[in-house]
Amino acid sequence: MSLQDEVTAVQRCLDDLGRALARLEKHLGSQDLELRRVRTDAAHLRESVTLLRDVHPAERPRPEPVPVPDAPYDASLWKDADEEGLGARDRHAP
Repeated sequence: MSLQDEVTAVQRCLDDLGRALARLEKHLGSQDLELRRVRTDAAHLRESVTLLRDVHPAERPRPEPVPVPDAPYDASLWKDADEEGLGARDRHAP
C-alpha cells in the first residue's frame, strides 16, 4: 500500500469510530463524561491525520543518484583555498 492509501485507511477507521461513538451516545446520553473525552480524542486524531496528509501530500519520486567519479579531483580546484582551521598556506596563523 502507498502512504496515501494507508492514511485513507486510517481516516476510514476514524469515520467508523465516529459512527460507533454516535451509537454509544444514543445509549449513554451526550452528557457522559467519558464518552465526551473519547469524542474529543477522536477529533484530535482526525486533525492529526489531516495534518499528516498535508505534510506528506503525495509520494515523491526519489531523485536520480549523481555519479561521483573515482578519479582524483583536479588539484587546481583548491589552489587558492584556505586550509580549514589553519588559514592560507603562505600566511601564519594568529
